[in-house]
Amino acid sequence: MQELSDQWKSWLDENSGRLMLFARQQTRSEADAEDVLQLALVKTWKTHQGAPDARVVSLAYTNIRRCAIDLARSIDRRRRRENQATLDQGEMVSWFQLPEDDTARALQVAMSKIPEKFREVITLKIWGDQTFDGIGETLGISANTAASRYRYGMEALRRCLTKEKLEIGS
Repeated sequence: MQELSDQWKSWLDENSGRLMLFARQQTRSEADAEDVLQLALVKTWKTHQGAPDARVVSLAYTNIRRCAIDLARSIDRRRRRENQATLDQGEMVSWFQLPEDDTARALQVAMSKIPEKFREVITLKIWGDQTFDGIGETLGISANTAASRYRYGMEALRRCLTKEKLEIGS
C-alpha cells in the first residue's frame, strides 16, 4: 500500500504544474482552479484504482474540464437565483443613513421599488434639503414638475409601505 501511495505522490509531483495550469484556464479564479483541481484529482484517483499509468494524465485533464464546467454552472445558477430573489424582494440599497431597524429596512425597500424619477426628487427634497426650484435646476425640469413628482413619489412610497405593512401583518 505504501508503494502505491508513493507512486501517486511521485505522479502528482511530476504532473501537478501542468494540471494546475489547465485548471486555471478552465476556471474564473485562482481559488476556483484550486478547488476544481482537487475535485478532479480525487475523481481521477477513485476512478483509476491501482498505480498511475499513461492514461491517468488524460483522465485527470478530462476530470478537470468536467469539474470546471460543473462549477461554472453551479455559480451561474446561484447568481441567477440571487438576482431573481433581489428582483422579487427589491434591492436593498442604502441611500441614506438610518438606524438599522425594521422601519429603515422597509423604507429602503420601498424606495427601491418606486420609479427613479420620483426617488431622486424625494431624496433631493428630504435628505438634500432642496427647494422645488433647486430640484428643478438640478434635474433640468420645472419647479412644478419637481413638486408633482414629489407628490406622486410620496404617494407611491405610501402605497409600498402600506402594502409591506399588510404583508407583514398577514
